[in-house]
Amino acid sequence: MSLPVNAQVSAVPNFAINLQQAQVFFEMQDAPSAAERMNRLKVELREMKAMLAWSPASGRTARFLNGRSVQTRVKAASVVKLAAEAGLPSLREYVLARHLVLYAHSDSEVVLLALKHHRQLAYTALQ
Repeated sequence: MSLPVNAQVSAVPNFAINLQQAQVFFEMQDAPSAAERMNRLKVELREMKAMLAWSPASGRTARFLNGRSVQTRVKAASVVKLAAEAGLPSLREYVLARHLVLYAHSDSEVVLLALKHHRQLAYTALQ
């Protein structure tokens, strides 16, 4: 039996923007602890990346796909369409200590789409 081939993990520009927004929020909320909190988030993201490379389906099914409001369904449909166009049919969420990462994947590729805090209502700038 052979070991699985590691999937390629990358991120879209929106993910980087969301990471910068988290940094700004940390600094606004509590400047003295911002650097440490950002470092913890980056450690979690590195561990997540290693896990997703080994097992792309590690996250849970993206919960916003089951939304009931028209606005949620429209947003979900646009994200599903983007994932399908990219050849990455599955959308999942990876749960971190205080954040969620939305990603699309196939067996050999993972694309990080967005990052949000658990208390945020929606992922930002997904179009």
